[in-house]
Amino acid sequence: MKIKQQKDIRKFLESEFSASEGEELFARQEKILLAMVRELQEKDKSRYKTLAQTIYPRIALYKALQEALPENEKYQVMRKYMLDVVAAAKHKATARMEIVPGFFYIYRAVFLRIMRTTTLQESTQSKGKGFYDITLTRCLWHDACVKYGCPELCTLFCDVDDVTYGNLRKIGFTRTKTLGYGGDCCDFHFYSKA
Repeated sequence: MKIKQQKDIRKFLESEFSASEGEELFARQEKILLAMVRELQEKDKSRYKTLAQTIYPRIALYKALQEALPENEKYQVMRKYMLDVVAAAKHKATARMEIVPGFFYIYRAVFLRIMRTTTLQESTQSKGKGFYDITLTRCLWHDACVKYGCPELCTLFCDVDDVTYGNLRKIGFTRTKTLGYGGDCCDFHFYSKA
């Protein structure tokens, strides 16, 4: 299985460390990732794909950094990857879509439909004039981080949302708590800025 995240992870490690250190960290990350994917017993195709393609590569990177770097440094390097690479790309893609007329309402319809049918989270949804809310009570990202002994990594997955939806022209985003930060739920609130 080709895992798309690997290209970005390798590029990031090569930019952050010397060529030999970056390659060594990438080899370590890839070894951890392949072991995690081999152990994956998920029968649901959507959950399997999200774990193997999105969540596990980042957990494996964190584990590789954990083995190689001092405690305070590994989290900072991981934070830089998650915010400067992952979140920045997601924000850019979302901001580009904002040129579509009626973007907020189209985005809301798609987002709510996905949340009603996904097996990646357990949630309730509501909407009204110019807003929609999603309340997650269970999240695959949080569950995977806890399973692999790195619940602190989930905070970075949460922070990606803040960057992805921050400073958009047509969508506003707030949240008061997340599972990753120890809350009893993630309370997403999106609203139209138009």
